[in-house]
Order: sequence, then structure tokens, then C-alpha cells
Amino acid sequence: MPLHKGSHPRAPKRGYSVNPFFGEADPVADMVVDPPRHSLPDGPMTPRTAYQFVHDELMLDGNSRLNLATFVTTWMEPQATALMAECRDKNMIDKDEYPRTAELERRCVAMLADLWNAPDPANTIGCSTTGSSEACMLSGMAFKRRWARRNADRYPSPDARPNLVMGANVQVCWEKFCNFWEVEARQVPMEGERFHLDPQAAAELCDENTIGVVTVLGSTFDGSYEPVAEVCAALDALQERTGLDIPVHVDGASGAMVAPFLDEGLVWDFRLPRVASINTSGHKYGLVYPGVGWALWRDRAALPEELVFRVNYLGGDMPTFALNFSRPGAQVAAQYYTFLRLGREGYRAVQRNTRDVACSLAERIGELGDFRLLTRGDELPVFAFTTADDVKVFDVFDVSRRMRERGWLVPAYTFPPHREDLSVLRIVCRNGFSLDLADLFLDDLRALLPELRRQPGPLGRPEAVATAFHH
Repeated sequence: MPLHKGSHPRAPKRGYSVNPFFGEADPVADMVVDPPRHSLPDGPMTPRTAYQFVHDELMLDGNSRLNLATFVTTWMEPQATALMAECRDKNMIDKDEYPRTAELERRCVAMLADLWNAPDPANTIGCSTTGSSEACMLSGMAFKRRWARRNADRYPSPDARPNLVMGANVQVCWEKFCNFWEVEARQVPMEGERFHLDPQAAAELCDENTIGVVTVLGSTFDGSYEPVAEVCAALDALQERTGLDIPVHVDGASGAMVAPFLDEGLVWDFRLPRVASINTSGHKYGLVYPGVGWALWRDRAALPEELVFRVNYLGGDMPTFALNFSRPGAQVAAQYYTFLRLGREGYRAVQRNTRDVACSLAERIGELGDFRLLTRGDELPVFAFTTADDVKVFDVFDVSRRMRERGWLVPAYTFPPHREDLSVLRIVCRNGFSLDLADLFLDDLRALLPELRRQPGPLGRPEAVATAFHH
């Protein structure tokens, strides 16, 4: 989230006419207001005028339906939107006042536990969060506390600094966790055409201070699944050799709501005994508007009881394990609605269609001849591609910039250390990005290519945009 500074210079006063378009005004009256931009106005204005000022400025945002950068849901059914509006004033944390909202949260946890093959779905420990970033923080905290309890005889001490092993492709929230909670981040770099975690390399980074290993079911860089089962097998072998018992967390922000429906033979979840916790984003392929995430632990032993706060709040006993306190219950209600509305077969149909669109679009982009595919959308409905080796006159940043002129938001970014030489474009296909829209995208890309091919060379871009795109 960007940090907004409040020390803006005052702009010179100027009047904005609000007659006759901003309200039911007298067409011959002189109606001018001068709303400040960086300080509170001295007095009120009519609701319609305030709405129009904000509405008009927001028109300059990009069109969310054409945003091929974000994983976040940008379309829901009108019934879901109505349900969210009905619940927007309910505080999710007030479980005593809103017991049915709390019950819907509990049911969602049980449904996810069953979907992810937990040993005892009805009694699985879990909670809703504001998104996967908070869910990852909670899972990391549980890892650290379990490790600290096992090493109480030597932690804290200078020779017992906890570390967390992960790939260089993890979402930035894991780097934040390590920074905020004073954990050493040990990252396995990308090598060659391997763009995510290597099981053996991960095991080699583990030692007696490792609190856990993070695997990603659906990398934001290219949409590929990390080999969770192979990572667990490498850690099993490590335990046989050294006695080190390292738990695994699956960051399934996107893939945990895709793989259970489309890749049922893939073993990545609680069927693997070493998987201690899983998170997902309800507001990504869970098909709910932002922001809702979910964190689940395989059993009570995986979540230390001392991390669960039980407080007598507003007349009821309220166990809570979250970084946030007050937040709306609307997204939880929408998640439950979507689970009821679609069921397993409905989710399978939606995710299958989304993957079909991704695979089709990836194949047709590859056939243009100007690009080389890194992935094809056959895991997450996401694919990454770069310019072909013989293309010298334009780069991915030129493509991104020019497609934005046509309304399409397509991120261009470089990969992490060891593959900084690789700059790519990435397309995220979501529910609502139909095959028809994909055809229109491809039409615009085809129309743009002749102009790009006539360039004398890449137009260059500021260094600030040549960074990894975490989204």
C-alpha cells in the first residue's frame, strides 16, 4: 500500500462551476465551489456535488476489467454485490453482535479444509483475513512460535537467529514478514529456465534455525506451480539424515482455488503430512471482490494456542488470531455466497473456462512470431512471455506502454537476481475476461506490431519500472 504524504502545498484558489451539471441547480444562478484538495473544507457541500467531484476524478483510473496485471476479482454477480452492500456495515470482529456472520466464516473454513483434504475438516483451525498477505504473516508467526518453543533452551541468543527458506519468486509479503518479525530470509535464486523453488536447494539451506519452508502454488512471476510434494520429499530425506523436522507452508494465494478443481491428481495440500498450513486469497481465484483471505492449519498442534487471543469483548468470549481487528463482514458473506452458488462443479467450470482462455491466448501470441512464451497458462490461468531472440527494435516495455494507449494494462518487469537479464510481459486471465475480450486484446496487439517493428530501437524506460511486479 503506498504511503501518502500529507504535506502538499496549497494550490491557488480557483472556482469550479457546478452549474448546471452537478446537481438540480438554477441554470441562471452563479454556482461555484472551491473544494480544497489537501485539507478539510471549511464547510459542507451537497452530496450530489461531492459525489460528482470524486466520481469524475476516478474516471481517470484504468478500467479494472481490462487490467491484465491484477489477480484480484473484478467481476461478481449482481446478487453478490447486493449481499455485500447489505453487510458492509457489519464489523467482522463483533462475533457476539453478528453471530450468523461468524457462523458463515466458520463454515467457509470447514469447506476449505475439506477441499484441501485436512485430516479432520470439521475441526480444522482457520480464519478469514483481509487477504493473503495477512494470512501469510499469521502462518509465519505460527512457524516462528513453534520453532521458538522447540528451542527454548537457546532462543533468544546470538547463535539462534530464526530463518525461513523460500524461492526468490515469493510474493513480497514474505519479505515483509521476515523484516517485521526479525527472521532471516533465505532465498533460492532462479537458475536458467527454472523460475521457482528447487527442492534440493531448499533442503540444503535448512538448518537447526529454520522455522519452515514456503512453497508457492502459483508463482506471480509466471503462473507456474512449485513442486510442493518434491519439496516435502527433500525435507523428509533431510530429516532422515539429520533429524531436522522442517514444516512446510503452501502459499496458495491463487493456486489453492484452482488446483483442487482442475488438477485433482496433483498432491500439494494436507495430504502431505509435512504441510502445516495453507493460505489462499478469496478475492483472487476464490472469485470474491477484495479483500478477503483465508489461513488454515492442519491441526491444533500447528497453531500454538498462546497466539490465539481470547477476550471478553462486547458481552461474549471472542477467540481471535489476526493482525487486524475491525473489518467488514461483507467479503466473508460474499465468499459463502460464492461457495453455495457454484459448488465444486461450478468452480470447476469457471476455472476451466478461465484456463482455456489463457491457453488459447498464449498459443496465439506465440504464433505471432515476435514473442517467446515462458509459460502457457496451463497451471494458473496466467502466462508470461518475452520478445523473441531476433527482435531487436522493441522490448516488452514498449509493448506494455503502447497497449496501455488502447486501454489494456499489461505489466512489464524484470525477473529477480540471477535472471535480471530477463524482462517479460505477464497476462492474468480471470473470471470475466472472456474469450471475446481475449480476441479483442489480440486484435489490438496485432494492429500495434507493425508500428513496433518500424521502430529504430527500444525506446527505453526509467529504471524505476524495471523491477519485479508483485501483485
